[in-house]
Amino acid sequence: MLKSGTELLMIPGPTTLPGAVVQALSRPATDIYHGPLHDVSLDCLQGLSELFGTSERPYIFTANGHGGWEAALCNTLSRGDRVLALESGLFAPHWAETAQKLGLSIEILPGSWRRAVDCEALKDRLRADTNGSIRAILTTQVDTATGVLNDIPAIRGALDSAGHDGLLMVDCIASLGATNFQFDAWKVDVAVAASQKALMSPPGLAFHAVSPKARKAHLMAGLRTSYWDWSLRDRADHYFWHSGTPPVSLLFGFQAAIRLIREEGLTTVIARHAALAKAARAAVDRWSLTGGVELNVLTPSEQATAVTVMRVPDGTARPLVDYCKQTFGVLFGEGIGALEGMAVRIGHMGHVGAPQLIGALGCLELGMRAIGVAYRPSGIEAALVELEGLSRQKPHPAAVPIVEIATQKRGVL
Repeated sequence: MLKSGTELLMIPGPTTLPGAVVQALSRPATDIYHGPLHDVSLDCLQGLSELFGTSERPYIFTANGHGGWEAALCNTLSRGDRVLALESGLFAPHWAETAQKLGLSIEILPGSWRRAVDCEALKDRLRADTNGSIRAILTTQVDTATGVLNDIPAIRGALDSAGHDGLLMVDCIASLGATNFQFDAWKVDVAVAASQKALMSPPGLAFHAVSPKARKAHLMAGLRTSYWDWSLRDRADHYFWHSGTPPVSLLFGFQAAIRLIREEGLTTVIARHAALAKAARAAVDRWSLTGGVELNVLTPSEQATAVTVMRVPDGTARPLVDYCKQTFGVLFGEGIGALEGMAVRIGHMGHVGAPQLIGALGCLELGMRAIGVAYRPSGIEAALVELEGLSRQKPHPAAVPIVEIATQKRGVL
């Protein structure tokens, strides 16, 4: 009886598609060699430079995030090279598993599923690497399994303090467009992103930002393959920018998403995500009870703005998620990895605002009451208090500086 209308998707990706993106996806196919699609690709690449915060040429791959991981490794490393993955959840170690299957040697810097990367431990490990055997450091900015936000400038600082020359590779799949990211200013070497989270597009596109240092490593990389290769994609012919047939419909949809971000203003988009995250955490904080509900990440500076992970008594996550879906048509994510069965993941990224969040949190509170999860009431009131204060503030300036793509000078774009 209560489940009516469109389902409300509150998982940490894929996310809800805006109407403008859905409409763009339905555009008829077009010439893939010349004409409008060439300009669509240019606009998408320009938009990526704005999102990444870089003057370097970005890349678009027809792939998901895992493909983006593999492409980053293949473009910069050789069989037998060592990579160090920084654990703060599930996904940096998963990236290391991809590296291992490519013939790379892997090492995991152990970390907590409730805390950001320990930069002092990282600094100690890198200082111990006196022969420079570690060629790349893999980390996530946001891990959607844990809700942890890592401090990328601090991680870069650990590399610099240790005097280590490894490539800093950052997975910002769950953060780009939801969290501040400054590729050039933070001296990241390779950033990997994907289309299906805060970028409000269907799964199927992966993206890279690449530093001059990574390009230098690329020239000597032994794992380079034809499809992933940056150099082949640097050719002037539009066909080679996509290493073959472009993902026509996905490009149309992604361009529409970029336009929406530009209209709202990237600074405002990021502020919106921060506001929604603060409201979600306020609700979970109010619900928190010994033996019941609590936030997975307790340190405010380490809490992601794209997703809030709420711990629940072991074995109650699946019944709670199922109840919300079947009764209200609200879809939350269950805990994964070490949090399987004992966490609910509340996604609040992309095409989402206060009405969707408050409605979803209300259904979640009703669900906890229905299945008997221990919690304190009035979480929605706490979230509303947070949003009320923010609603009284002046709107954030929407202007976003446009970053020019340096490779235009090379005639690539």
